[in-house]
Amino acid sequence: MKVLIADQINQKGIEELKEVAEVIVRTDITPEELVKDIKDFDAIIVRSRTKVTKEVIEVASNLKIIARAGVGVDNVDVQAATERGIMVVNAPESTSITVAEHTIGLILSLSRKISIADSSVKDGKWEKSQFMGMELNNKTMGIVGMGRIGSQVVIRAKAFGMDIVVYDPYITPEAASELGVEVVDLETLLKNSDVITIHVPLTPETKHLISMPEFDLMKKNTLIVNCARGGIINEDDLYEALSEGKISGAALDVFENEPPVGSSLFELDNVVLTPHIAASTSEAQRDAAIIVAKEIKKVFKGESPRNVINMPVMDSETFQIIKPYFRLAEKLGKFIIQTTQGNITELEVTYCGELAEIQKHDIITRIILQEILNPILNEPVNLVNAPAVAENRGFIITEGKRTDAKGYKNLISIEVESEGNQVSVEGFLGKEPKIVRINGYQVNVKTEGTMIIARYKDIPGIIGSIGVKLGEHNINIAKMQVGRQKPGGEAVMVLKVDQKVSKDVEEDIKSLPNVYDAVAVEL
Repeated sequence: MKVLIADQINQKGIEELKEVAEVIVRTDITPEELVKDIKDFDAIIVRSRTKVTKEVIEVASNLKIIARAGVGVDNVDVQAATERGIMVVNAPESTSITVAEHTIGLILSLSRKISIADSSVKDGKWEKSQFMGMELNNKTMGIVGMGRIGSQVVIRAKAFGMDIVVYDPYITPEAASELGVEVVDLETLLKNSDVITIHVPLTPETKHLISMPEFDLMKKNTLIVNCARGGIINEDDLYEALSEGKISGAALDVFENEPPVGSSLFELDNVVLTPHIAASTSEAQRDAAIIVAKEIKKVFKGESPRNVINMPVMDSETFQIIKPYFRLAEKLGKFIIQTTQGNITELEVTYCGELAEIQKHDIITRIILQEILNPILNEPVNLVNAPAVAENRGFIITEGKRTDAKGYKNLISIEVESEGNQVSVEGFLGKEPKIVRINGYQVNVKTEGTMIIARYKDIPGIIGSIGVKLGEHNINIAKMQVGRQKPGGEAVMVLKVDQKVSKDVEEDIKSLPNVYDAVAVEL
């Protein structure tokens, strides 16, 4: 394996990678050189300088993983990587403490006017009366976004005796209770906070989240801090709010345009500005390098990395609960693709019983899709690109939950509609994965080996004629199960056999009187 280090990272990360790969350090590589040479590499590590564009990804024939030694992946075309099945990872936990500490530092600088007092003294002045500060004790801090960094800010703010209110639509009551914070809506937070700090990503929803209508809600003594992403605060409106005394002060580490050349904010004394350095500590850079190096090592060893941007994210406890179902999902996916005729148009997956209680099933659905798509496509499909590939092929994918598992503790139910037929299968995980229903007929089939699924009219002699036909082809029946809804109606037969079954055998069985369909399945 070969790893390209395209930007400067801590030596500890490089040493970690050398245990499993050939490491090439080219921190001065140009965009043109990257396009030319990326085909030789299995992994690439970048920070913010190198851009991993769609053009780069399209020629990266061996690339398995793109690692960002930091948090933001703005310089990586994640969609293009996803479509090619390339994992994109980052190191979000590496900067949590560092950014939280910088946030607190900016708040202290604002509340005690440290920055402008420092400049005043250095100018030979002694203007004590100009720098009356504000205590943080007993003040209310409002935190917008309660991810890793927001949670670390909570811990530090409590040490100053502050009350904490938070706005985050995704925080659970349990998590809020554990942190000792009050969850409120954004308007309430803006109206009641003495200090507001932003810790959300820049998305279409958060672009200019804080503009003049929001500043109008704030108290005149409010201080606002942004160490997240430029553009979340409307800087023109911020200048107006600060100039007119609508709020008391602001501190920014990030800007809509970086560097913020000619910004009107430079004119103001009640602003503290730093050059996007909240994550810039030697400890954070060391940790980021080690984290992404370990992620790459996991991929090279066939293991699952933790911080995959283009894969479903779940906590380790949920992962351990859901992991045993992966094998069942693989088997059901294999069954579906071998029994479906023509192009699939719709796929519906329903999680029943105990599985319905789990919040995130996306990774199981991806496994099912992977097993369905790989046999019919030339390009490899994996957990990263499976949903994108299915969407590109026109699949309509629906996920659902049902508390009723039809007498089982858990159940995965799949219904597929294709150009040629409709297929449904239900699987249960006990001591081992089993198929328990096929097209609505109850069976009890171990998901292994070769089997023949036949639909036929439930009248005397049909089962015998199928057995005779298999005997003519020297195929031995190991086990047999039948399922029916009423005597004399349609029935389904599942035959476990000891030999491979060719298309010719399938056609011979289907040619028998009162046999509607027959298909061989390899699990």
